[in-house]
Amino acid sequence: MNKKILIADDDINIIASLKYILAEEGFDILAMTTPEAVLENLQKQTVDLILLDMNFVQDTTSGVEGLALVEAISRQGLNIPIIVMTGWATIDIAVDAMRGGAKDFIQKPWKNERIINAINTQIELARIDKKAHRLNQQNHLLTSQAHPENRSGIIARSSAMQSLLSSLDDLAKSDMSILLTGDNGTGKSMLASYVHKVSTRAKNSFVPVNMGAIPESLFESEMFGHVKGAFTDAKGNRIGRFEMAEQGTLFLDELANIPLAQQAKLLRVLEESKFEPVGSSKSLMADVRIISATNSDLPAAIVEKTFRQDLYYRLNTVQLRVPSLKERIEDIVPLAEHFLQIFSVKYHMSCPELSDQSIVKLQQHAWPGNIRELSHLMERVLFTCKQTIITPHELMLEEVEEVSASFDHSTLTMDEIEQQALLSRLKFHRGNATETAKSLGLSRSGFYRRMSKYESDTNEQS
Repeated sequence: MNKKILIADDDINIIASLKYILAEEGFDILAMTTPEAVLENLQKQTVDLILLDMNFVQDTTSGVEGLALVEAISRQGLNIPIIVMTGWATIDIAVDAMRGGAKDFIQKPWKNERIINAINTQIELARIDKKAHRLNQQNHLLTSQAHPENRSGIIARSSAMQSLLSSLDDLAKSDMSILLTGDNGTGKSMLASYVHKVSTRAKNSFVPVNMGAIPESLFESEMFGHVKGAFTDAKGNRIGRFEMAEQGTLFLDELANIPLAQQAKLLRVLEESKFEPVGSSKSLMADVRIISATNSDLPAAIVEKTFRQDLYYRLNTVQLRVPSLKERIEDIVPLAEHFLQIFSVKYHMSCPELSDQSIVKLQQHAWPGNIRELSHLMERVLFTCKQTIITPHELMLEEVEEVSASFDHSTLTMDEIEQQALLSRLKFHRGNATETAKSLGLSRSGFYRRMSKYESDTNEQS
């Protein structure tokens, strides 16, 4: 696209001459003969550079009108490079124009080469400045994304989230174990990280562990480490998660997925505050703060004897429930806009806006996948939306609602409900098991394990 230059001069002969010269260089030209017309048109359209005469009244040589116009354009914050021109150039007018916001000064009669070079230089400098500004924005957004533990990175306009954060701020001052409960995708890991960053242990490590992703045979090695030769593949010493988190915080995510046989070993470490790496007889101290999270009903698991009651009480000195997204209506739109900004920076794309109808649609949606679902939706919409405004149709939330309502829960057993939910989510993600697992807060292997209970061949669909 050709660069557009606005010429402001009361002499139509000057305008005609400049149009001829600059059109030959491939520029599009917009011409105005009064300061009022310049300011009015700048409100309606975008230009890449302004070539501005300093005098608009015949026989005026003071440059006052030009200086006033330069300052008026600068006050609008448009960041458009201005080159001023006058046939009565003095050093004082040049200095005043530059102080007012002009980038360069040309004296009439000009040399064509000089004016073309000046224009090209200022347009290129403006491009560099804009790029630097975008990079600064990108660094700010990515820093915020990489460090969600900063309070400023947590969106909490709803009273439910404000109350939760207030409780976490108080608990961060202690070393009490915290159990975070709530649905998948509600941000439990982010909140655990936040507690660590505002605690007295902030200078030491925050070590997250997805308990559902650790094979039972490697549980002790992963959690407590091992020494060289402890077993066939132990070709060197390995530090476990407890040692990594020494004097810091250990976050046990997907807590209910710890195999029953391994729960006793974890309980012992928590009770005695020490452990032995696999193959070692030397005990190491475990000075760690434990934060854990689950979306499972642990009291029910205790009744079913799949989770130890003593471990449960050891881990939930304080138990807090993280609200689901549908309980945080005030946070939905700010979160959606936040994700749109982050993904637009990540993919170097312009950021569309949500229409009023889309906002209503987002607020009415059930959000079975919570914040994780909202994040994935905004990432997808960024690529599918072809306009600057996101319409309800582009959100494609109807498909989710149809899938969710496609079976009657009232007549199904718990296993049947889970099976239908898994299959419905897999259908929504068009058979992509990896995306389905992510939306449910599961590892790919964890998703397959759950599906295997119902003898479903998901491999053919993935």
